[in-house]
Amino acid sequence: MLFSAKAQLKAEVSNSYLNWLWWILEPICFTILYVFIFQVLFKTKEPHFPVFVMTGLAVWNYFNKTVNNSVKLIQKNRSVVTKIYVPKFVFVLVDMFINTFKMFISFGIIFIMMILYRVPFEWTILYIIPLLLVLNVLIFGFNTILLHFGVFVGDLSNIMNIFMRFLFYLSGIFYSVATRVPGNYGKLLLKINPVALIISEARNVLLYGKVPRFKLLGAWLVLGLLLSCVGVWVIYKNENSYAKVI
Repeated sequence: MLFSAKAQLKAEVSNSYLNWLWWILEPICFTILYVFIFQVLFKTKEPHFPVFVMTGLAVWNYFNKTVNNSVKLIQKNRSVVTKIYVPKFVFVLVDMFINTFKMFISFGIIFIMMILYRVPFEWTILYIIPLLLVLNVLIFGFNTILLHFGVFVGDLSNIMNIFMRFLFYLSGIFYSVATRVPGNYGKLLLKINPVALIISEARNVLLYGKVPRFKLLGAWLVLGLLLSCVGVWVIYKNENSYAKVI
């Protein structure tokens, strides 16, 4: 799995003039774009706004890319699926390894930006580890199920693109869900949208020195474990038919 992830990372930038620099430039360019739109044009007053946006983008890009990729993983690995046997959830893990590497680059940029913007480094920064653990368990659970249905439902990729665009605006990438969403809807959104919750908690532990809400995160962790078990079981039950369908 690690060898496959490394090979795909190399292949991704093999024909690029800037090579691996794109993995640094992409999140920086999108951060500059959102900062310009919302801080300069719309006068957002969020403290340390560039770091605030970059944190949201790091989590969202990881979630978005892995979830969207999962639908087409069997088709993408057609040459392997039709020739030899491998547990199909391995493809999910390989894709997660690839995008985890890119996410770590983004978090490296975030730490540099925290120094530049003089954001104090609190001990709560260590809580980013359990937050990312919960995120990874959820992603694995979602993606194993999407991998299965992506084999049989040809339009699932288009449906997921629309759904993920909708979820993007509900996840607080460039605003605070807790303070900007009116009434109790902000609290409700944090409970039902795990991406919004993890983005909000990542900002709390990195920027504001707050302890995350472990009960809510624990509930999503349990759900992620259940989804992972269901997803792996569904794959093992149906994987013999994947080669025939594709």
